[in-house]
Amino acid sequence: MTGRRVRSVSFDVSVPRFLLAKSVGRLTDAVLYGPLSGVSLGDRPALPLPGPDWLRLEVIFGGICGTDIGNLTYSASPAMEPFGSFPAVLGHEILGRVVERGDDVSEVEVGQRVTVDPFIHCRVRGWAPEAWCGSCRDGRHATCENAGEDGPQQIDGEAFAPGTIQGYHRSLPGGWSTEVVVHRSQVFAVDDALSDRAAALMEPLAIGMHAVLNTPITDPGAPALVLGSGPIALATIWALRASGFEGEIIGQIKRDHEAALARSFGADTIIRPGDEARSAMVETGASAYMPLVGDEVWAGGGFPLIFDCVGSGQTLAQSLRYASPRGRIVMLGCAAELKKLDLTFVWAREIEVKGFTGYGRETFRGEERHTFDITHDLLIESGAPVEDMVTHVFPLAEARRALAVAGNRRKWKSVKVLLEP
Repeated sequence: MTGRRVRSVSFDVSVPRFLLAKSVGRLTDAVLYGPLSGVSLGDRPALPLPGPDWLRLEVIFGGICGTDIGNLTYSASPAMEPFGSFPAVLGHEILGRVVERGDDVSEVEVGQRVTVDPFIHCRVRGWAPEAWCGSCRDGRHATCENAGEDGPQQIDGEAFAPGTIQGYHRSLPGGWSTEVVVHRSQVFAVDDALSDRAAALMEPLAIGMHAVLNTPITDPGAPALVLGSGPIALATIWALRASGFEGEIIGQIKRDHEAALARSFGADTIIRPGDEARSAMVETGASAYMPLVGDEVWAGGGFPLIFDCVGSGQTLAQSLRYASPRGRIVMLGCAAELKKLDLTFVWAREIEVKGFTGYGRETFRGEERHTFDITHDLLIESGAPVEDMVTHVFPLAEARRALAVAGNRRKWKSVKVLLEP
C-alpha cells in the first residue's frame, strides 16, 4: 500500500472563497467549480483498511447531488457546518466493486458490486453498542447524535474527524475518487438484474423511499402532490408507486423531459407551476380568496399529502397554501434559511409538517430491513426504467465540467450526472 496514489476530487472551504462565490458566482462558473474555487483534482495517498471490518472498493460511479451543488456554491445553510470536516473528497452517492475486504467481513465477496450507505454513525466511529446514541440504537443512524464528535476509530493512525456523511468528511474520502474505504455496515450487495446506472441511483432513490415508508397513508384513495423535478422528486414518485400507493400521483414538473421521466416512474398527472397548478387546486374543490395584501389563499379542498422535494421559499409557501385541513407536508428538499415565510396555515389548518433525511431501519411488508435493501428489491420488482434518470456521465478528469452541467439543469437538461472514475 505504501506509495500508492489515488485520483480524487477534493473540496476545501474558506472565507475568501465564500466571499468570491457570493460576489461573482452568478457571473462565472470559474469561482464555483473552476480554478478559483475550492474544487481540485489531484492524487492522495491510498488509505490502509482501518480494521478487519472494513473494505476497499473501486468506484464504478459517483453521483453528483443537488446538495453537492448547494455546498460548492455556498448556497446551503451554514447550520450544518459543525457536522462536516474539510478538506474532503466529495461524493456520497457511490456504486463500487469490492477489491479488498477485512478478515471479519463476510457479507460480500471480492469482485461483487455494492452500494454504500454514506451516513457515518456510532458503529462506524468505533463505539461499542452500549455507547451508541439513541438514533443509532433505533436504526435511525442518519440523525446520529455524535456527528460532531470523533470516536475511538482511527483512520491511518489519525483521530476520526467529526462529520455526518462520507463525502463531506476529512477522514473518509467520498466517491468522486478511483477508490474508497467503507465499513462493513455501509455496504449492500447489488443483484445482477440491476444495471450499473440503476444501482448508482440507490442512494437518492432510498431517500424518497425512506420518506414514503415513514408517511403512513391514512386515505388510500386520496391524491399525493409531489413538488419538484429533480432526482429526489422523481425518486419519491417511484417510491410511492413501487411501495403500493394506490391514489393519484400528481407531479409538479417544469420541463418536458422531466415530465416524461415522472410518468414512467408512476405519476398519473403532470402539472406546471402557475396556472396549471392553480387549476389542479380548483379541481380538488378549493375556492380562492384574495386578502387585502399578499397572494391568494384557499379554502375547501386541497391536497391531503404533499411532498416538497425542492425546499425553496416558493414551494414551501405553495405547500402551506395547497394543503388541506390536517394535511401533511413532507419536506425532502434541503430547505435552509427562508425569508418572509408565512406559517399562518400551519396552525390555521392544523397542518403537519415533517422532514426526512437519509434512510435507516424500516418496517415494510411485515419485515424490518434497511431502506437500501427494500429499495433494491423494489427496483427489480417494479421494473421501472430508473436508469433513464442518468442524463450525463463524465470521467473524473472532467469533474469541473460535470459540476457545471449538474448545476445548470435548464441549460443542459440534466437530471442525474455521474462521474465514472
